[in-house]
Amino acid sequence: MENIIAELHWRGLVHDMMPGTEEQLLKQSTPTYIGFDPTSDSLHIGSLVPIILLVHLQKFGHKPIALVGGATGMIGDPSGKSDERNLLDEATLTHNVNGIKAVLGRFLDFNAQGPTAPILVNNYDWMKTFSFIDFAREVGKRITVNYMMAKDSVKKRLSGDGEGMSFTEFTYQLIQGYDFYYLHKHYACLLQMGGSDQWGNITTGTELVRRMNPDHTGEGAKAYAMTCPLITKADGSKFGKSEGGNVWLTADKTSVYKFYQFWINTTDVDAEKYIKIFTFLDQSTINELIKEHQEAPHLRILQKRLAEEITVFVHGNEALTKAIQASGILFGNASADDLKALDTTTFLEVFEGVPQAEILKSELENGLDIVTVLNEKTGFLKSNGEARRALTENSIAVNREKVTENFVLSPTDLINNQFVLLQRGKKNYFILRVVG
Repeated sequence: MENIIAELHWRGLVHDMMPGTEEQLLKQSTPTYIGFDPTSDSLHIGSLVPIILLVHLQKFGHKPIALVGGATGMIGDPSGKSDERNLLDEATLTHNVNGIKAVLGRFLDFNAQGPTAPILVNNYDWMKTFSFIDFAREVGKRITVNYMMAKDSVKKRLSGDGEGMSFTEFTYQLIQGYDFYYLHKHYACLLQMGGSDQWGNITTGTELVRRMNPDHTGEGAKAYAMTCPLITKADGSKFGKSEGGNVWLTADKTSVYKFYQFWINTTDVDAEKYIKIFTFLDQSTINELIKEHQEAPHLRILQKRLAEEITVFVHGNEALTKAIQASGILFGNASADDLKALDTTTFLEVFEGVPQAEILKSELENGLDIVTVLNEKTGFLKSNGEARRALTENSIAVNREKVTENFVLSPTDLINNQFVLLQRGKKNYFILRVVG
């Protein structure tokens, strides 16, 4: 077996690892699972790391198991949280689980066959018939309260300023631990991976595997744990959020244009770190890119390659092409045809913050002269005189094409049948929205 741990180390993807983990992964193909919490019907870019870990595992000859927490999602993981989560109802959870399954299916082929074919499971399937009494006898008996209280996720909540921790949340690590036992028993799963905040829950799972599966030596079956660092920005701010909130992996929540822009706008320091974590480029390629970038940082070579690689991985080549075209609208030599190729959402995102005015569609039926549009209908320019001077200076464009004082605006000039982009010079934009 190739050494996946060496690969993950240079990429900065190893935080904690139980002794024997590397040896196990070198010895044989190892079924390995990572859990995904169904708090939403999609996943954001914070979940890209565990997804990428599963893809790496398969590339290195191991069997990835993606677990969607339909049962654990009913309780809420207390790890890294200062307050109790609101409990989701069953209908919302079912909707979220289905959404997450669809997202994961874009990166891992759950219909594939073979020894390293990925598996998708939902812990609700084995927890739904587990009675409280049976759980208390079979699982609760194996782990002491002292052991559970020693976990950081528990200690921080009990010593914090909040209301402490409910019994419901306290049981979370036992239920997650039972998942590991179940997967070990039914899928020969030997390793669980997750974020560094999951170390306590994961090691509880290894203990349950050991205590519930005694082997011929009486020591218990082996199980392993590994965590990756929680991704941060160089300035200490939280990774994965833009001004509009989370950056999601589905275009209905975060458009491909905004997704691409998030990575393009990465700082130089973060880009050097992220290109190792979020792409599958090899070490020599990445080192060469970093060298090129350092020689000419203004070209943003690293950010462009980072954005391209991740956008293709998440959304595909066609979506990347559209995102690059949209990104060039503000700064490149985009034509009217390029503008008209943008969908409404992307158009508004490209020109976010640009002032707007509305007119009725009926006002365009007989045509509107450009001077009236620039002043009276929009207020883009302060007077008819200023509008005429700007037109004489050849500094006015409609949908990126220069116009003269003779120009008449008509319905054929509309972008997506509702917008007109007015421009003075290189950087002054105005959107005329046509309604009705």
